Formats: sequence, C-alpha cells, structure tokens
Amino acid sequence: MSHARRIPRKPILQKRVFFSCLLFALWGYAWPPCFAEEIRVNDFRGKEVRLKQPAQRIVCLIESALSGLYMLGVEKSVVGISSNIYQGNVYPYYAAMDERVRLKRLPTPGNWDFVNIESVLVLKPDLVIIWAKQSESISVLEERGIPVYGVFLNRQEDVYEEIKALGKLTGVQERTDRIISHSKEEVARLAGRVQKIPPTQFPRVYYMWAQGPLETSCGGGIVDNLISLSGGRNVCGAINQEHALVSLEKVLSWNPEVIVMWYNERKDPADILKDPQWRTVKAVRDRRVHEFPEVFLCDLWTLKFQYAVKMVSKWCHPSLFPDMDLGEEKMRMLQYLYGPKIKGTLIR
Repeated sequence: MSHARRIPRKPILQKRVFFSCLLFALWGYAWPPCFAEEIRVNDFRGKEVRLKQPAQRIVCLIESALSGLYMLGVEKSVVGISSNIYQGNVYPYYAAMDERVRLKRLPTPGNWDFVNIESVLVLKPDLVIIWAKQSESISVLEERGIPVYGVFLNRQEDVYEEIKALGKLTGVQERTDRIISHSKEEVARLAGRVQKIPPTQFPRVYYMWAQGPLETSCGGGIVDNLISLSGGRNVCGAINQEHALVSLEKVLSWNPEVIVMWYNERKDPADILKDPQWRTVKAVRDRRVHEFPEVFLCDLWTLKFQYAVKMVSKWCHPSLFPDMDLGEEKMRMLQYLYGPKIKGTLIR
C-alpha cells in the first residue's frame, strides 16, 4: 500500500476562484460575490433584509433615504425615485447632482403615500426602500422575491441607523462611518457650548408645522430632540405626541419665548408677527419668530439634522454663537456630505 502523500485539491480551487475574482475586478466589472458573505440588516419593521451582494438596482420612494444614497455616493444604483422629487423645492438640489433628475428621466413609480407595483416590477430592482407603514405594497413586493427595506424615523438615532443600514446594503461602509462620525461631531460641538448654560435659562420654544400654526410637535420625537440639543425647552415636551393639534389658548398659556417654523410656502414669520391673535406671546413681542429654509437643507430625518440644530441653537442663544455664520455652515455641510457633485449657486 502506497503511503505517498495526497495533495489536497481545495486550496487549488480556492486559488482559482480568487484569481477569477481578481480578473473581474481588473476588467472593470462589479466584484462578484466570490467570498462575500450574505448582507443582512434589520429595517424599521424589525424585519431582516438579505442581499447576496450590494444592491445595484434600487427603487427608493422615501426622500430622506434618497438623500442618504446621494451622500453615500451610490446614486448611480438608483433606478426609481419618489414622484415628490420632481414636484417640491428639493428638485433643484437633486437636479444639480444628477442629470437624470434634471432631465426627469428617472422613473417615479410612487411615493410615501402610493406605490404602483407594476411600475416597480418593470424596473427589476434588487432592493426597494419604502415607508414601513405601506404594508400592503411591501407584502406584494416581498411575495415576488424583492427585498424591501422599510423606513420609519422617529428620533435622531434612527437617522444614524438608517444611514448605517444603507451603507451596508450598498457596500460603502467606510464612507458611511465617516459621514456619521462627522455629523455626530458637529452636533457634539454645539452641545458643548450649550451645556455651559444652566437648563433654567433655556428659552421656551414652540414648534410650528407648515400645516397650520396650531400643529406642533411635543415630546418623544425628533423635533423634541432637536429643541433639547439646541438648548431650548419644548413648551409641550411633557406631552408624548410627535404631531399634535393644540388650541391657541394653550399656546398663549405656554407663552413661548422662541417660535420655530417648519418651511412654509404660504406663511412667513412676518405673518405671525402681525397676527393680532399672537401679539401677547413673548416670542412675538421680542420678534423671535424664525423659519427653517427649504426642506432639503434642514431635513430632520437625514444627517442634515446638524444644520437644524445649528440654526435653533443660534436662535435660542444668539449671544452664545456670535461667531457662527449659518451661510458658511450650510456650505461646509453640503460639501462634506455630498462632495463636488453639489455645486454652484445652490450652496452659496
């Protein structure tokens, strides 16, 4: 019986697979899933989303997530977007970054409110990003074997979780870690100044949604988080309700010292200042009524949350931030998050 040593074949096979992968990379093709582990993330439904390789054809029907994909530099993988992108004031920004948006060539098979399943299927996506509450549409897509990442953001940490998941699903985790760290550092930089002030000196802040002056955000949500980080006290923070309709009498009793308005195309701070119903409110008497700029710049459900914190911090404590130029902060943020693809008059 021969005792000659047998040479194992497995290492040779592994080498062949390795060099095959290397050739794919050198030829300019996408890296095949040679040794790649299956990508797994949990979405905001608590559902595990699995991909065999980074997503290459993405239908994204949530604007906050679409903004994140552009921050991550993977916008070329997007093959379908929300119809809202072509309608609102976010359009000029996406148009400046992507010729397909500028020419309105990217298909729009739905939005956060409605999904045209057939239009989605035609695009042959390997990932659909959608509002987590659109359960019927999600079920139909998943029944057809399409991975769905459901989004529902309610607090600042959710924003980081979403970006982290998008980075993993698209294979750009290094970029993801970098922009999350940057955003956290920016918020911490402001918090460091605000912490020098006793909480008893934090001004009372009333937040006003665009739907109406009596629609506000109370405790337990991202707006309440924003106000706290900015060194303010949400006048209805004790009420655990993200979106609330309150009475004018209640607002008058709260007597806010600062009013912050979500971007509103129909109403400006000047309208509140001259409204006789609001004349007894301290914020109106002191002319401390402020409005966020267009939604793209201060979207609270993206990493641009940092810019909203900067604005509200300065509005609450102007003497604490005399050196803060909000225009410069805006330019610096956009350039860091989106890079050279966002340029021109939009960031000036």
